Amino acid sequence: MSDTITRRSYLLAAIQREPSPICTQRAAQLLAASPWPTAGRNTARKDLRALAAAGALCPDSGPYRVYHPKTSKDNG
Repeated sequence: MSDTITRRSYLLAAIQREPSPICTQRAAQLLAASPWPTAGRNTARKDLRALAAAGALCPDSGPYRVYHPKTSKDNG
């Protein structure tokens, strides 16, 4: 059986390697270097929202919408 990876799981793995919170622009850059290079900014935005809704990312409060990977010390 072959191992398949989804775009969102690829993005989540890439985000977990990043040292700082992720914005839509950075997520689009990560996807541009992925097996899905044609995924644009809107796709990145939707993927970030979906990952946050699934509980894998936490939105960061501030003047801009950014996300960071959820850790065990995060509530929820």
